[in-house]
Amino acid sequence: MKVFESIDEITGDARGAVIAIGNFDGVHLGHQALLADAKKMADAKHVPFGVLTFEPHPRAVFRPDDPPFRITSVELKRERLARSGADFVTSLPFDWDFASQSADDFVQNILLKSLSPAHVFVGADFRFGQLRKGCTDTIAAHGIEVSPFSPVCGANAEKYSSSDIRGALRIGDIEKANAVLGWDWEIRGTIQRGDRRGHELGYPTANVPLGDILHPSYGIYATWVMIEGESEWRMAATNIGIRPMFELKVGQVEAHILDMDDIDIYGKKLRVRPVKRLRGEAKFTSLEALIEQIETDCAETRKILASSCG
Repeated sequence: MKVFESIDEITGDARGAVIAIGNFDGVHLGHQALLADAKKMADAKHVPFGVLTFEPHPRAVFRPDDPPFRITSVELKRERLARSGADFVTSLPFDWDFASQSADDFVQNILLKSLSPAHVFVGADFRFGQLRKGCTDTIAAHGIEVSPFSPVCGANAEKYSSSDIRGALRIGDIEKANAVLGWDWEIRGTIQRGDRRGHELGYPTANVPLGDILHPSYGIYATWVMIEGESEWRMAATNIGIRPMFELKVGQVEAHILDMDDIDIYGKKLRVRPVKRLRGEAKFTSLEALIEQIETDCAETRKILASSCG
């Protein structure tokens, strides 16, 4: 899958494609349904299928003081979009200048001039341009075929939404988040050197920063992890948070990988897939009490993951 990070990078073979437009944060089941319809039409028309999205997420520009809210990193979102069958992704830089252009200018200068799409798919509530004045009618008025895609609902008749996923993650309900996503949510990062507290306690951890993605409810999770260069998922009892016992300043991921020798994995990338939240973070009265709880967490992790597939 090709990635274009500006209008100037778009190549001629991307013109005339069926285009899906949106933020697609999480690439959840609702997004996947829209993308599948767009892919189906592209195949029927024998043209490429592309996705037009924006980085950073517009909310980060309009509300810069909000805590991290992204469900997926840029890397992971693109990976999920590639799985939809997209031939290319155009990821336009979003800033105040971009947001201030009129809806007609967006259609004229970006859609028509740069992409000349055969057809456009957007969510039914898609709005764009200055003051969000643009809608599907604006696109159609410029002679572009456009399909507004109605929200897709799950078994409980609630529409799939990124907001629901964020809400589930914020309370540690990994099962609900994954059910709406249609895939297993994960955190990715490069393993960094920590203060070796876990090593001193006999429970070394692989530490990665949470970065700019949404911070799930802090606590201890049963997780699957995969280390760069390996192909097998490993069990891990993982703390996501600030370790109140040691007053860590910034939230991070600390995975105690079960049944693993203490080998040097610093600098390698780590994928962490939470399966279930075991408990919240806690401050213990002694190191002995902390170690006893870690042993309990590890045993519970084994029990939970024994019936889960990594």
